[in-house]
Amino acid sequence: MFITVPANLGYGALAALVAGESAGLPIPGETALAAASLLAGAGHLSLPLVIGVAAMAAIVGDNVGFWLGRRGGRRVLQAERGPFRRHRRAALSKGAAFFARHGAKAVILGRFVSGVRVVTALVAGASGMTPRRFFVANAVGAVLWASLTGVLVWSLGPVGAVVAVGGSWVLAATGSLVAAARTALARRRVPVPQREPA
Repeated sequence: MFITVPANLGYGALAALVAGESAGLPIPGETALAAASLLAGAGHLSLPLVIGVAAMAAIVGDNVGFWLGRRGGRRVLQAERGPFRRHRRAALSKGAAFFARHGAKAVILGRFVSGVRVVTALVAGASGMTPRRFFVANAVGAVLWASLTGVLVWSLGPVGAVVAVGGSWVLAATGSLVAAARTALARRRVPVPQREPA
């Protein structure tokens, strides 16, 4: 089965895994939510509590990640020393422009994408997104993610777990392909300087 359900998974473990992933740790927060929802479907946990705990943990974890990015992330990306100095500064500049334009949508939709979910709060903080804007978008995204994932898995069982977790990886892969295609197109459009005849 794609999702394995730990027999000892409870509300505390769910909260810790979701909060840790949201704060920037590469741990399986979404898998924990899917597993807890499966346990709720089997009558071992309460679905409303699973959704509430996951949503609150996601909100808290993202806020921690946001402040870490705001306090230390920008300094790390702008550091004069260390590897990839030019790339780090370019990433910060692009991130700031992206969150200025799509900040709220990026925070909400990023919650549903594997990989992106881990770094969204850190990048938003480092890029200078305003705290109030982030907090509102973060709360909306966390509640939607916990509710939709929980109900989907609770309703469809293991199939719902595969759809929820697998779908977030499909979104991540699709986003990577779109970004790569846009980069390739942008490079093609750059005019090649013509040499003048001697």
